[in-house]
Amino acid sequence: MRIVVVGSGGREHALLWKLKQSALAPRLFALPGNPGMADCAELCSSGIGVDELVTRIREIGPDLVIVGPEQPLADGLTERAEALGIRCFGPTSGAARLESSKVFAKRLMKANGVPTAPFEIFDDFYALSDFVRENPRAEGRVLKADGLAAGKGAFVCSSDDEVLEIAHQLLVDHELGKAGSQVVLEEKLAGREASLHFLCDGTNFVALPPAQDYKRAFDSDLGPNTGGMGTYCPAPHADAKVFESAERAIVRPVLTAMAELGCPYRGVLYVGIMLTDKGAQVIEFNCRFGDPETQVMLPCMSFDLIDAVVACTDGGLAHEKFSSEPACSSVCVVLSAEGYPGSYQKHIPLHEADLNSNQILFSAGTTLSDGQWVSNGGRVLNAVGTGATVAEARANAYELAARIAVPGLRFRTDIALEAAS
Repeated sequence: MRIVVVGSGGREHALLWKLKQSALAPRLFALPGNPGMADCAELCSSGIGVDELVTRIREIGPDLVIVGPEQPLADGLTERAEALGIRCFGPTSGAARLESSKVFAKRLMKANGVPTAPFEIFDDFYALSDFVRENPRAEGRVLKADGLAAGKGAFVCSSDDEVLEIAHQLLVDHELGKAGSQVVLEEKLAGREASLHFLCDGTNFVALPPAQDYKRAFDSDLGPNTGGMGTYCPAPHADAKVFESAERAIVRPVLTAMAELGCPYRGVLYVGIMLTDKGAQVIEFNCRFGDPETQVMLPCMSFDLIDAVVACTDGGLAHEKFSSEPACSSVCVVLSAEGYPGSYQKHIPLHEADLNSNQILFSAGTTLSDGQWVSNGGRVLNAVGTGATVAEARANAYELAARIAVPGLRFRTDIALEAAS
């Protein structure tokens, strides 16, 4: 079986790592991948535009395509692959609107009674400004750009003045371009976050083990929001009761609504929730595996990923075949370039490391320069540890992180600390 994984980050490396373990012994291709993935897959150079991706997919002739990042899904890669007669794991562009348009997602949730923060939608700065001044919130609010913004479109504001400053940047200065031409203004939710992932075939769904992400750049959740500085799995606060509530009140009505719109949702549905005193409420939807959640969920997954992916694309996803129970615990520590998520240095020389049986190294923002493995992004390497407990997994992850750290890279020291104590 020939499988193409689209993407080049740590999430895609984790997918390839898991696929390689399949009893089907697939031949794997990374499109375009990065040098750290060469132990799992054949690297296939390509641009990131859908036309270029489709051209390379046609040349490779795979049986299955698995799409990692959100932009190709929003741009219709699934439809294009299926038009070639190739299975593609990922929602169509119509279904991917759950992530590619925050306005679409919020309106769909409101229309179908899905719990989420109260919100307003604006495309005019002065209308938003009038609303904020007439309805002050001392605790602050959340402002979100409607479109995809490479993880930089959500702003947790501590005051109304900050809301107005960022709204001006989006609606007047157009700092995020078309992605910020509409904004969602939300009430700020208080509680504990969790990342829930569901494999979906359009009608049926299966939950994956829950993960906890750490978004802030520095220890104690200080500093700016990032794409994620670490995560662990399973997250104990997302227990069976939370999943039952999320499946009943969120996943089922969303799948039903998407099917009624003629956009059945097939692929991974990522549901970011806040556990509030009113129960689980949706923070956001993503139309693909989370990063770095994937790096800890897949080591905990007990079933064959290929079997599950094919069941999603073809229908017939069955709970009895794909258990949500985690097989172990896992912790991921992200090593990032100093300065990330702001400006940062690239081409930092990296080095390999010997791994024990409970350690995995996923390559994220890396490339080759004159034969030397170097950094090429903000989040560079993922040090993953596994174990029977979160404490064991954490010890393995941090032992590896310390050995692969080089000058110019940094990492948080408190990932999974509360779960390991």
